[in-house]
Amino acid sequence: MEYRTLGRTGVKVSPLCLGTMMFGAWGNPDHEDSVRIIHRALDVGVNFVDTADVYSDGESEEIVGKALKDGRRDDVVLATKAHGQMGEDANTRGNSRRWIVREVENSLRRLGTDYIDLYQIHRPDPDTDIEETLSALTDLVRDGKILYAGSSTFPAHEMVEAQWVSESRGLTRFVTEQPPYSILTRGIESSVLPVARKYGMGVIPWSPLAGGMLSGKYRKGQSPEPSHRDQMMARMGRSTEGPEQEAKRIAAEELGEVAEEHGLSTIELALAFVIKHPAVTSAIIGPRTMEQLESQLSASEVSLSEELLDRVDEIVPPGRNLDPADAGWTPASLDAENRRREPARQSS
Repeated sequence: MEYRTLGRTGVKVSPLCLGTMMFGAWGNPDHEDSVRIIHRALDVGVNFVDTADVYSDGESEEIVGKALKDGRRDDVVLATKAHGQMGEDANTRGNSRRWIVREVENSLRRLGTDYIDLYQIHRPDPDTDIEETLSALTDLVRDGKILYAGSSTFPAHEMVEAQWVSESRGLTRFVTEQPPYSILTRGIESSVLPVARKYGMGVIPWSPLAGGMLSGKYRKGQSPEPSHRDQMMARMGRSTEGPEQEAKRIAAEELGEVAEEHGLSTIELALAFVIKHPAVTSAIIGPRTMEQLESQLSASEVSLSEELLDRVDEIVPPGRNLDPADAGWTPASLDAENRRREPARQSS
């Protein structure tokens, strides 16, 4: 497998990163089976593993820890994330120093390691000054508990602000960004990816298969059975129907036909498209089963022609998200109470 440099860190990672969100209660509750999947990925050359504290409330990190025992830890670039709610207390979430310093210890314990290669801030936090967050991460780097820091699903302007604060205050900087990116979700091409290239950040896209939409199940004239993705969408309160979902289904069908014409599976086309972008370092795959993993591993060897890429652009134009909700994060400025132009009038 051909390895790539993660931003400007000098660290070499595989073009496919094993995401572990589906290991645990959210997906595959069988720990032994999940460990086998992780071991299979490592055995074929995947050396980059990504998880997060919120995945199945810490269970995913525990499974990863089990898989990396017995001498495997030092061969893996291990990444995890913090930000999401991890308890009933109001302070068991967010990007404050108080929470980050506490939660990194919890992640180290669950992962069974004494250091984390890449510690990422899972989402922006409008209630926390970015200097506070970066200051806490700087101390963790100095303590040797994390080696690098990264962001996830940050808009371009907040990426720039974080870089400026790091430089002006002498703090550790975000060396990576982990955004949503797929053929159906191309919004980051207009801003996030150019900013990442400008600052030499590695880009580690999540959901390159568009939450399973590009798994090949959508073919013209066929009605696929409800999937695990559909169940997760329902739990998150997101509809699997509507004009945006229909647009994605139509695009997925057309992409499937294009892939078949070029001797590829839809999965191979989708993953190869993401990792071909010059700003992208490694695409995060999130298998729930061994079969799903095996169907994705070949994508790192796929080469896409200019003609094929032009066909993709005709189906989904560059820089466009077919569903705005797939951007992964909605800024608090768009909440109803923050976009009203004047207080609601009191009725007399």
